[in-house]
Amino acid sequence: MSGIAGIAFPGKRSLVEQMLDKITHRGRAGREIMENGSATLGLVYSEIQTSSIPRMREEYTVEDEAESGHSASARVEDGNVILIRDQLGVAPLYYGFDQDEILCFASEVKALLGHCSGIRDVPAGYKFIGESLEPYFRLEKQVPVDESPERIAKELRQRLIASVEKRINMGGIVGSWLSGGLDSSTMAALARPFLSNLPTFASGLRGAPDLEYAREVADFIKAEHQEVTVSFNDLITALPDVVYHLESFDALLVRSSIANYLVAKRASEYVNSVFSGEGGDELFAGYIYLKSIDKGKLADELIDISNRLQNTALQRVDRSASAFGIVAHVVFLDPDVVDYALRIPVDLKLRDGVEKWILRRTMDGKLPGRVLNRSKAKFWDGAGVGELISDFADKKITDSDFSHERTLPNRWVINTKEELMYYRIFKERLGELEDLSWMGRTKGAPKQ
Repeated sequence: MSGIAGIAFPGKRSLVEQMLDKITHRGRAGREIMENGSATLGLVYSEIQTSSIPRMREEYTVEDEAESGHSASARVEDGNVILIRDQLGVAPLYYGFDQDEILCFASEVKALLGHCSGIRDVPAGYKFIGESLEPYFRLEKQVPVDESPERIAKELRQRLIASVEKRINMGGIVGSWLSGGLDSSTMAALARPFLSNLPTFASGLRGAPDLEYAREVADFIKAEHQEVTVSFNDLITALPDVVYHLESFDALLVRSSIANYLVAKRASEYVNSVFSGEGGDELFAGYIYLKSIDKGKLADELIDISNRLQNTALQRVDRSASAFGIVAHVVFLDPDVVDYALRIPVDLKLRDGVEKWILRRTMDGKLPGRVLNRSKAKFWDGAGVGELISDFADKKITDSDFSHERTLPNRWVINTKEELMYYRIFKERLGELEDLSWMGRTKGAPKQ
């Protein structure tokens, strides 16, 4: 990922430098600051994005090229700073106003804290122009294609392969996060034929299911595999940095980010970018709870959870990768793949009680049978985290403390002791913020 920051006013180089200092982890290859009579724009960028710098200078634009087809950008047009976030929110983008009501923006909230108030996120598929947000895209239901499952599986495979190849052609050393689930295994298997070697990376507690399945996939596709086997103490030690980079205390999001953060750290020692399987569950009905939804409402639910990716799962992917200056490729969310996935009939996504049925057909013969037919496991369960952190929080926080601290200054209510533990870290690292409207919370999160 790259990182962008700026102020809609000239002569603010020193302040933009300070903002970039807070997000320098997002781009360790270089820094660029541009000034004209209307704005001061800043950028930190990674190695595989250096070729874009001359274009940005010419267009007077800064852009977080999260990966092919997805970006967040700021440009000056007719004296106004225009902010644009990609269609699905793969790249983050926030804005606020300083004491003089001047627009400030950045890839992460931490760059804005102390400089402006009223911080908001630019939603996926929106532009911020002047003083208002304007939508330019939103996922919507499509007319289903009327083709055989075989033809649909073939077309889906071709689109996925094309999207994988496009990202490999971006350059740099490419690897793959590999949990051993269907989605990440699909990415690794489709990327492998294009590369002389493919480094893959898995993480989890000793004996975690993900490690076993990932090892099997890596052997099957002949990848250069590495395991990050962590202890429970490693998870707890990493928590403050995870919460700081994630900028969230949402319990399910933080829990699922710890192992992701640790495997991203290892991957950054060997590669510039990684493939991630994010988006597969939302597009192809991978979550177990979807089986209980009326088939007539399933398409709407898939649209809803896909639109929510921007400040939950995609935030995990972005912050885990960008914490170490690497790019995460989310092939399932390539516009060409999304366009076709939305036209696949829902009864091919969830069929005879089998989630992601059409994706399994698409990858038939490309993955070990045990992995191809593996049921969905939550990331933290597959990594072996399970309820360990929740139990730890229950022992760490008393019932009395939970009762007194669970209502926040903005009137949000903390759901569990685990979430309160994360909030305490959040408050220590980022401050006690009265306005948290920019932060997402997981739909249907459990309560104490």
